[in-house]
Amino acid sequence: MKRPLFAALALALLSGPALAREPLNQNDYINDRLVQARVADVLRRGCPSIDARLVRALSEARALKRHAQQQGYSDAEIDAFLDSREERQRIYRQADRYMVENGVVNGQPETFCRLGRDEIARQTVAGSLLNAR
Repeated sequence: MKRPLFAALALALLSGPALAREPLNQNDYINDRLVQARVADVLRRGCPSIDARLVRALSEARALKRHAQQQGYSDAEIDAFLDSREERQRIYRQADRYMVENGVVNGQPETFCRLGRDEIARQTVAGSLLNAR
């Protein structure tokens, strides 16, 4: 009788909120998805022949929130992270860096279009959120 009780208690302690987990801004999966969403948004705004797949984007946003919840993050933690100006700016900087590294130049729509088409062809997260006309 003592062993099952100990096992249940140990499991509860290990799976509860006391379990240390990385802050949301250090969760690679979540941050990579947010950076890619930002890339897609900037590319569709910068290229006149690329549109957003809005239903897909909403679906991906819901899936990402579910993923965060399944990782043990509370709705309050998720909302605070998404509402943080500092975190948003950090994600924007990462997205900007990615686009510059991949040849995007402000004021040159063809560079936005080229990267957008490349993302679509490579079936990246950003590409899955875009539709070329």
